[in-house]
Amino acid sequence: MSVAEAFDAVAGSYDAARRRLVPCFDAFYTTAVEVAAPPLRAALAAGRTPEVLDLGAGTGLLSALLSAAVPGVRLTLLDAAPQMLAVAAEQLAGRGVAHRVVVADLTGPLPAGRYDAVVSALAIHHLDDVAKRDLYRRAAGALVPGGVFVNAEQVAGPTPELDRRYHEIWLAQVAALGSDAVEIAAAEQRMAYDRPASVTEQCRWLTEAGLDDVDCFFKAWRFAVIAGHRGGRRARGTSGMTSGHTSG
Repeated sequence: MSVAEAFDAVAGSYDAARRRLVPCFDAFYTTAVEVAAPPLRAALAAGRTPEVLDLGAGTGLLSALLSAAVPGVRLTLLDAAPQMLAVAAEQLAGRGVAHRVVVADLTGPLPAGRYDAVVSALAIHHLDDVAKRDLYRRAAGALVPGGVFVNAEQVAGPTPELDRRYHEIWLAQVAALGSDAVEIAAAEQRMAYDRPASVTEQCRWLTEAGLDDVDCFFKAWRFAVIAGHRGGRRARGTSGMTSGHTSG
């Protein structure tokens, strides 16, 4: 079974389990939205429709949160799992959010266009490190000057021992939030496709891709938000974001 097939199989129930399986759900997604929002608001202030590309968009959870925080954005959602995208399209259409969906793999060409924000949540860790670095270069190249790339991601520990500790903590947290043995086993089965990298490595790769002000803006064990800006026109308010960088 491919990664896309594994996630299509749970498309109908995926969102309902997020708050249990991502114990830091609110802070994790809120930080991703806060980091992505300034260039989008700057585009609106300049009289443009902000363009957002969501990589590995799944059911559109991050896209929906961004469109709620910055009404008026136009979304392009890319994912290799058509059933996940069908859920996203239905939800966004119901809210009247301008969007298009693209069924494609993250290793293929990105949808044509220039974007004020390229974002991703819990998707890029399915790629190996070579493919991650290539995607980071392509994502950086798709940004308008001053645009932002935000990856809300599942990361590896910097050492095998810390990586094991991350998993132990995750198991305890999701059980405390109500995940039963069946849900945990299904999540661990999907994790067989994971190829996470550490925060330190990924920040270096974003810098090598040509992004500025690269940092980790949130981290709670295996969940982290890393981001950087394309040089040039800087969105108003971007430099005032607080950073909670933690190496990992």
